[in-house]
Amino acid sequence: MPRIPRQQRAKSTVEAILDAGYISLGRHGLAGTTTTHIADIAGVSVGSLYEYFKNKEAIYEAMLARFVRDLVGVLEPLTPRVVRMPLTEAIPTILYGVQALLLRDEQRYLKYAREVFNADFRLDLSEVSRQLGNIILQYLLHNPQHARMQRFAAMSYIFVNAGMFTVIRHMSDPNPPITYDELVDGLAHMVSHYVRMEQHLARKVEAGLAQGG
Repeated sequence: MPRIPRQQRAKSTVEAILDAGYISLGRHGLAGTTTTHIADIAGVSVGSLYEYFKNKEAIYEAMLARFVRDLVGVLEPLTPRVVRMPLTEAIPTILYGVQALLLRDEQRYLKYAREVFNADFRLDLSEVSRQLGNIILQYLLHNPQHARMQRFAAMSYIFVNAGMFTVIRHMSDPNPPITYDELVDGLAHMVSHYVRMEQHLARKVEAGLAQGG
């Protein structure tokens, strides 16, 4: 049974194995990566690798957990800032924060996300969705004029999931038809336009109820 790293040296070994996992995926792909590849890149023996992970899939699970942890680590500190911005500024702030994470360490996370998307690997971003949902909730608390939207839950789900997918797809494209700046601007204005439409509909409904009363 794999052991839990408790000493700093053991924790450093596990981190080195995860780092090697991302590098190996960039070189060999999700299916082509082996534990031998990962161990060689990490500078440890295969036996040492198996002390902490029972197989390659267990390494992938830990890699996903770290990716999600770092994504949440980018989003959480942004919350106090973005809730005080107009949507056309708040959304780019979030998307550029995600971009910076995906590009760091020689695009390690971007290559990882690209591989798991292309392989139809189950990429559980529920923690990221919860964090983005919290940002949206805090935004509504600071901007109560948006709270009348009837399709708030649907809009949030679409933005969080489709938006993240679109960002990763765009950054993975070697020749995207538009720049990242254009993508961010388009997403920000699309959401802002949707919100304005919902507010307009809400006002019409309220006016109709007032006249009926």
